[in-house]
Amino acid sequence: MNFLLINFFLISLLLVTTFFIFKTTSLISVVALTGAFTLLCSAIYVNLDAVDVAFTEAAVGSGISTILMVMAAAKLPEGKKNKLINLFPSIILAVSISLILIIIIANLPLLGDPNAPIHLHVVPEYLKESKDFFHIPNVVTNILASYRGFDTLGETIVIFTAGLGVIALLTSNTLNRKTNFKKNNKKNER
Repeated sequence: MNFLLINFFLISLLLVTTFFIFKTTSLISVVALTGAFTLLCSAIYVNLDAVDVAFTEAAVGSGISTILMVMAAAKLPEGKKNKLINLFPSIILAVSISLILIIIIANLPLLGDPNAPIHLHVVPEYLKESKDFFHIPNVVTNILASYRGFDTLGETIVIFTAGLGVIALLTSNTLNRKTNFKKNNKKNER
């Protein structure tokens, strides 16, 4: 029961955040609300016991993406920062995607259903091969270490690449400021 109440509360917060994203006219407010939206999504993942996905969502979605959007908004000219385009097409797209997702979710098997396709197809193989093939007694460790190893490596590469991108942007911004500062000083000396 608590699981459903927590999910209902978090999804309600997502809807309120989405409403304010569409209503605000300030670009920096949209960036902040988008970061809050992805942080709420990671809280939902934690509640669904998908902590690895929650960590990635928080790091990439809420952390690095928000930093990149703030940096991009800072580079806009002053007159463009508070002007947003018509959001009506975005609202139609968001509502359409939400309806499609609701239809898809309604057709998913219940959480923990033993007759779900994943429990009938993949899990018996994992349980059968766990100890004999990999010699790892713990099934969860076996799945994470052997079958999900490439997935975890891919997530690590995504986070590392995003971090390098942020460092490159911050470094190039600093170098551009230093170059412009030197050019302005040379002009002032003449």
